[in-house]
Amino acid sequence: MEADTFVPFVFFSFLAAVILIPTLVKERTKRSAHELISQAMARGQNVDPELVAQLTQNMLDEGNRARKSLGNGVILIALAIGFLAAGYVIEGYEHDGDVIRGMAVPAVILGTVGIAFLLLAIVDYTTRKRTAA
Repeated sequence: MEADTFVPFVFFSFLAAVILIPTLVKERTKRSAHELISQAMARGQNVDPELVAQLTQNMLDEGNRARKSLGNGVILIALAIGFLAAGYVIEGYEHDGDVIRGMAVPAVILGTVGIAFLLLAIVDYTTRKRTAA
């Protein structure tokens, strides 16, 4: 594998690991806590109501994903527009035209991820409405 391919691969693998591993560990911890409580209830043991309330509150907070995704999408699209605007403003100071292309790269990445968050919010919202009705 050449360095031109290897370096970006290592960087994005590292980035994915930094994002995904804590999320997976958090989900595993939640799942084991729920399994432990269900086993305790199956055995007839008393379960602390505060513990059940805390786990239920975490589930309610996660139920509001559509709103969080919508907010993330709007912020990322606004950042993309900001990058394009900054490139357009800087373009007036430099005459070779490379600035706008250089600023368009992060704008395209941020805008694409922002649009993905908006689509995720729409899917979450429509799916939740169907299951609630």
